Amino acid sequence: MRSLMFKHSNSPRAFPPFMVLAVLVPALLLAACKKDEDAVPPPSEAPVAVAAPEAAPVELKDVIEQDARYIIGISYPREANKYPGLAEALRRYAEGARAELLKAVQTTDAAKQPGPYDLTLNFTLLAETPELVAVAADGAAFTGGAHGAPLVARFVWLPQQDKLLTANDLLPDPKGWNTISDYAREQLHASLSQRVDADELPAGERAEVMRSVGRMIDEGTEPVPASFAAFEPVLAPDSDKLMGLRFVFPPYQVGPYVDGVRTVEVPTAVLLPNLAPAYRAMFVVAKPAPAPPLDETVAPAVQPGQ
Repeated sequence: MRSLMFKHSNSPRAFPPFMVLAVLVPALLLAACKKDEDAVPPPSEAPVAVAAPEAAPVELKDVIEQDARYIIGISYPREANKYPGLAEALRRYAEGARAELLKAVQTTDAAKQPGPYDLTLNFTLLAETPELVAVAADGAAFTGGAHGAPLVARFVWLPQQDKLLTANDLLPDPKGWNTISDYAREQLHASLSQRVDADELPAGERAEVMRSVGRMIDEGTEPVPASFAAFEPVLAPDSDKLMGLRFVFPPYQVGPYVDGVRTVEVPTAVLLPNLAPAYRAMFVVAKPAPAPPLDETVAPAVQPGQ
């Protein structure tokens, strides 16, 4: 590198190369930093995140679909449209059942399909109070076999909280399900015994039914929320308060298909000690039905000699 020449005191002077670098490098770095700063956009030019538009509320409409290979019929209560969250939950359940049926159609050889597959699903309004709205889903999907697959579900909507009430919400302590399970088992076993007695089965057959169905009852009422996922409110007479919950068991859960849907009504007195505090105000302990009035007519006394 050639030395730079500067005049000093009327005489030229050469600076060593390392001194030249010491002067030039900081200057170059300063210029580069300045260039980078100029390239950064000002805050006002930063991209602004645009919020996605909210989805439009669901409007439930009855569904009727039919072609050569399947038939679909779904009906909804009009009242459900007043509660968008509830309407969406009903729509998702129905769409899931519909998708399963169409999947069966697509994966089945049309030449081997004995007849049209069928989906029938009815949503029914059970209760509507300021504190809750209850809807039942009942139906079946037939995709071959001896009978259709049952579709049974219950939806309890809390308008003031804008959410579904689930079995997981009901009891904060998992041990509380032991009480509900014991009560449900007692009722179901008693009902089974009454039905078997009414059929007047031979002793051996009766014992087999009691054993096999009794085992299904015990397995289907394990003390976990999943066993009691379907429930509906039992309203007290002339009141918006609940005097209990009716737990619903679809076919196969606590008995064979021919037994159909089984239910157990659990009164508030059994539920209350284990209920979550947030929901206790919704319940009342039902008073026992009054005894029929006594006949106050007094027969005339029989007089001696009559």
